[in-house]
Amino acid sequence: MSFIRKYLSADGLLNIVKHGLYREKFKEIKNTDYSWHDCIMSGLAVFGFKMPSLLQFEKDKAAEPFIRRNLRTLYGVDKAPSDTCMRERLDVVVPQQLRRPFKQIFSYLQRGKALEKYRYLDGHYIISIDGTGQYSSEKVHCECCCEKHHRNGHIEYYHQMLGAVLVHPEHREVIPLAPEPIVKGDGSTKNDCERNASKRLLSDLRREHPHLKVLIVEDGLAANFPHLSLLDALNMNYIIGVKAGDHAYLFDWIKDLKSTTHNQTDEDGTQHKFRYYDNVPLNDANHDYRVNVLEYWETKKSGKRQYFSWVTKFSISEKNVYQIMRAGRSRWRIENETFNTLKNQGYNFEHNYGHGYKNLCSVMTMLMMLAFLIDQVQQLCCKVYQKARKHVGTLRGLFEKVRHRIDIAVWDSWYHLYTFIGDVSARPPPDEKGWLIG
Repeated sequence: MSFIRKYLSADGLLNIVKHGLYREKFKEIKNTDYSWHDCIMSGLAVFGFKMPSLLQFEKDKAAEPFIRRNLRTLYGVDKAPSDTCMRERLDVVVPQQLRRPFKQIFSYLQRGKALEKYRYLDGHYIISIDGTGQYSSEKVHCECCCEKHHRNGHIEYYHQMLGAVLVHPEHREVIPLAPEPIVKGDGSTKNDCERNASKRLLSDLRREHPHLKVLIVEDGLAANFPHLSLLDALNMNYIIGVKAGDHAYLFDWIKDLKSTTHNQTDEDGTQHKFRYYDNVPLNDANHDYRVNVLEYWETKKSGKRQYFSWVTKFSISEKNVYQIMRAGRSRWRIENETFNTLKNQGYNFEHNYGHGYKNLCSVMTMLMMLAFLIDQVQQLCCKVYQKARKHVGTLRGLFEKVRHRIDIAVWDSWYHLYTFIGDVSARPPPDEKGWLIG
């Protein structure tokens, strides 16, 4: 069996997740017949099967006899909990306890050489970081909710998440790392914020991957002295957007400097104009902190023009300026290939799968991101998955096929399920129990 089939297919990846969870010490469960493993893997199955809600998941388990059996064969769930029991158990899980599977899957990707083509700019791995909203309500809330007090006296309760994904300008697949919830901590009366969450996320990233050559790409909110100093301390390079309206001192400074310029034109007629500066002070308050600045104009053959600007620690030259620009623009992959996919391609990111009293909202988001990671790894590495998706045509269509097949048959592995969907010639004849594989 090849390395990819053994570790980087759905079956192998789920085994990695299960082994990682077994190493965690979860709070002891009393007076229950359901193990932590069964509760967490059932929660992961909700997103693996792309169920639109926990209520639908519960209805399908009750109405379709094959669902419970597929939970056992595909996710290793011995006894599937009810949706109420699952919510109660997952509510007290600490989100950080679900980080290990993300790290282990990343390690197997490295071992399988799957990430070699993601190296960029002197061997760096580009990691795009951005925040997004998860949940908002004026009624339902928990002790971890952040609060927004409006002038009319209403209180809005919300959760946010800081995501981090490994990206590459030439590859659509992204590799999500463990996200960081933006929530109130235990006993805290103050809202959490993206800046504090970023400190936690980056510190955990460096602790879990101490030797990884990291290149952080972010928007202009991150172009501040405390954040850039943290990146320096963690030995991480960066290409971060800046805007004249938010960084007036920096742009006033370069206005009087002599720039280095570079121009080039693509075969399709797209024109690229670069202007860059070395050793520029970030702002007036931190005059001694110096950065290099890149300004870039893109003009399409149609006449459409775009402008971007970044700060970086890279020494900019004619040899690498085009690569630096492409790395900076790859930041958008966390929006387009991550958040938009989660919201619009069947993951139902904006649906409330349960709020609970403490951690449920964050835990369900971690499990959704873990399911997304498993899918992205298969899209990158697994030929059986790739063939199934190509045969169906769309990501959402593939998920619909999976849900339909688990309703009518028991599958002994994801390998056989995806083979059935993607390879018509490999489909076995039905028996008296229906389409029963294995």
